[in-house]
Amino acid sequence: MTSADPPQPVRAGAGSRDTGPRDVTRDRENPDVLTPPPTDSGTLPNLKFSFSDAHTRIERGGWTREVTQRELPIATELAGVDMALEPGAYRELHWHKQAEWAYVISGSCRIGAVDQEGRNFLDDVRQGDLWFFPHGVPHHIQALDEGVEFLLVFDDGAFSENGTFLLSDFFAHTPRSVLAKNFGWTMEQMESLPEREKYIFPGEVPPPLTEDRVVSPTGDVPRTFKHRLLAQAPQRFPGGTVRIADSANFAASTAICAALVEIEPGGLRELHWHPTDDEWQYWISGHGRMGVFASTGVARTFDFRAGDVGYVPFAYGHYIENVGDEPLVFLEMFRKPRFEDISLTQWMANLPAEISAATLNLPREMIEALPREKRPVVR
Repeated sequence: MTSADPPQPVRAGAGSRDTGPRDVTRDRENPDVLTPPPTDSGTLPNLKFSFSDAHTRIERGGWTREVTQRELPIATELAGVDMALEPGAYRELHWHKQAEWAYVISGSCRIGAVDQEGRNFLDDVRQGDLWFFPHGVPHHIQALDEGVEFLLVFDDGAFSENGTFLLSDFFAHTPRSVLAKNFGWTMEQMESLPEREKYIFPGEVPPPLTEDRVVSPTGDVPRTFKHRLLAQAPQRFPGGTVRIADSANFAASTAICAALVEIEPGGLRELHWHPTDDEWQYWISGHGRMGVFASTGVARTFDFRAGDVGYVPFAYGHYIENVGDEPLVFLEMFRKPRFEDISLTQWMANLPAEISAATLNLPREMIEALPREKRPVVR
């Protein structure tokens, strides 16, 4: 069989040719699903969904698409939204019950919020920056002169971006007599109010930040809602780098934490698990595969590319390997304020060597040679 021939579900004399009908492109993209490694066993729910398979909502000024528990049923704790805005366009004034964590994929935008004390926040964010808005805090997003695309993550798997509390929608469903009494306006002044939600809409690129700031009598928010993740010095390991953003260095982000991982070709995000929460992943670039161990002899392998979402339930052992020829970059996110993981290597290295050696039928010397410090990425 040549490289041009369709891949087949055949492995070491087992399986049989698939003559179709079939989606060969999908099979090429998911070789570990078509022909799983022999270590895969049993039935494990799907842990992958691509934003490319999600419905796109197109508006004047931008678009959005989401991966929630509806698209990926196993993802009960976190949901994600991919959104883009044209230069000057707004994601309108709104709020929601869920906390919002964001990563700027490309471009730049201005974000603003006012908290329950009337303290305000306004700043510009660019590629690689994060923001976080707590539950219920009203905010808005406006693209700067290059436009913007960003990832939003919410601490509820069932969250839908189509269900936010919008200012225009609130006004449209409040009697104008009440609005007049509340704001001191006349009926004539309210003639052009929108009759339905605006959600995303065009606008003019805002002026420089110094000209746009508003001084609140109660001051600014006590903890910035912005964090420059790419400006943060990475932790370097043989095989790649890790940048962690949690409440230790991004104090405002009390509900969601994340790690930005980059794995060099041939490198491995080591065998590990997370002791506190499920993991929601966003794959930024490269080609990787993830093996997941669910106990009781159950394991499954998945292939990932840019734009995919992955999910690993709490405590499931897993690894991620770069199987491409370029750096593999992805985000790991958790519904917790602090990032925590358990390294399998570190656990074994910090036990009496004879315990692991006896369990695995290995010479004691092999266990004694393991590093005792965590190495999240290895070659």
